[in-house]
Amino acid sequence: MKITAVRTHLLEHRLEVPFESASMRFDRRAHVLVEIECSDGTVGWGECLGPARPNAAVVQAYAGWLIGQNPLETERLWATLYNALRDQGQRGLAVTALSGIDMALWDIKGKALGQPVSVLLGGRWRESVRAYATGSFKRDGVDRVEDNAQEMAQRRAEGFHACKIKIGFGVAEDLRVIRAVRAAIGTDMRLMIDANHGYTVTEAIQVGRAAADLDIDWFEEPVVPEQLSAYREVRAGQPIPVAGGETWHSRWGMWPAIESRAVDILQPDLAGCGGFSEAMKIATLASLHGVRVVPHVWGTGVHIAAALQFMAAMTPDPVRVNPVEPIMEFDRTHNPFRQAILQTPIEAVNGIVAIPSAPGLGIEINRDALAEYRMGDS
Repeated sequence: MKITAVRTHLLEHRLEVPFESASMRFDRRAHVLVEIECSDGTVGWGECLGPARPNAAVVQAYAGWLIGQNPLETERLWATLYNALRDQGQRGLAVTALSGIDMALWDIKGKALGQPVSVLLGGRWRESVRAYATGSFKRDGVDRVEDNAQEMAQRRAEGFHACKIKIGFGVAEDLRVIRAVRAAIGTDMRLMIDANHGYTVTEAIQVGRAAADLDIDWFEEPVVPEQLSAYREVRAGQPIPVAGGETWHSRWGMWPAIESRAVDILQPDLAGCGGFSEAMKIATLASLHGVRVVPHVWGTGVHIAAALQFMAAMTPDPVRVNPVEPIMEFDRTHNPFRQAILQTPIEAVNGIVAIPSAPGLGIEINRDALAEYRMGDS
């Protein structure tokens, strides 16, 4: 079995109601999938985190190193591709594109060996995970405080045990949003806050201290990802556990944050950190320093399936009678092709997501949906 083709699928949907995080505005949902085909007809699927067209271009730049190779040699191929762009690509698009390729290769490996990826990663510790709802972006034309409170009350009614809301727009308004959401969801639903690196250190500490009595599980990306000393200052200056890592790429990008204890919770993204091959190494590094791992998830059903396979294989740290279980980030913002591209959608039922058990990622792609949501000029 040899690799015969590397393709990308750029998907897009223009949003009727745009929304914002503290660092980005979304007027459309756009994602890129990676398809790798082998000489025996086996096909693997992956997904890249970040801008669709640039990721697709880098995937195609890697293709020459993949054609004719054995897709089961995931570690050798990962190192070959990383080294090919190493001098200019230790982070960013070079690694996010590599992530989608690695994901697709593991999908092929699972299909070739007749096993879900989670078994190949070492074994399934769990068959399902609890999901937390991500949403509450700043939507155009609505009152942000009321909108966030109503949305998260709805997530509670749908059975989610926890939710994550977006902040980073301004200290006073953000605190009003946090308090309104806590009042709407009650005291027994877990609540996380995500600033998408929108604060200064002083602002982040101010928010953390003011929100401390609202039982916040973690404070995500309080400051820009390059500033590890600022992360440590925020962690020391307020009592809420600090989370981050979706924009740190590869084991080398994660290691300084782990080693210096810049975060309490590390959030590698399977579509951004380097795929399965690198995520397993990152989890091992985190375990050496007692840093909890909660993967970041944002994208289509391909990304969701990959995250679930990884979480199935996450060894409890520590192994004990009642271990701390991983929880699944479940994006609830509008994206009509998120599940449409799967023949069998992956949904949360009463806040629980079953982990696919079929070979590879455990999914089948709906090619009609790929055609329907194909990005213009792609």
